[in-house]
Amino acid sequence: MTTKRKMESDASKSSSAKRHWSAGLLKSMEDPESKVTEDDKTVIIKDKYPKAQFHFLVLPREDIPSIWHVKGKHYDLLVHMDNIARRLTEKYADHKFIIGYHAIPSMQRLHLHVISTDFVSPCLKTKYHWNSFTTPFFLPSSDICRQLRETSEIRRISVEESEGYLATELKCHVCATRLKNMPRLKEHLLTHLNKQQ
Repeated sequence: MTTKRKMESDASKSSSAKRHWSAGLLKSMEDPESKVTEDDKTVIIKDKYPKAQFHFLVLPREDIPSIWHVKGKHYDLLVHMDNIARRLTEKYADHKFIIGYHAIPSMQRLHLHVISTDFVSPCLKTKYHWNSFTTPFFLPSSDICRQLRETSEIRRISVEESEGYLATELKCHVCATRLKNMPRLKEHLLTHLNKQQ
């Protein structure tokens, strides 16, 4: 292959990679319909496929591919992301939230999940979805910030460990009842929601 043809092939691959679904967050950061708020360091967007009644993502303007590319020098940025996430939840005082990162992110660009714990959404469809927020696969933001402060790095979770969390049996995050499938889990979640109202 000639150098010119190889360069054209590489450019085509690069262009395709930019259009891949996993790069969708970058597009959402520019979409006025998706944006909730922004500052000089971050953009907060609504999750396009929310897994709860309220599901937001805090993204840095700095190009950090994922949580596993974070270094000690990013400590102030992650604390800032955590602080603005907590301020956002104050607007929804009637709801409980969890704030954290997935151990194996599916989307490019570091993003912090801010999600209400009702988990009522038609987009919550699979065991993977459920376990990605209700097992140690979900890394609390406060823990990540603490690790960065204390050691300047984040304890990596192995692929095997992550897959084990995602394969865990379905269990209610409120009362630990075990459920056979997602339809039954979703019915069960509504009983907790009805008790709160």
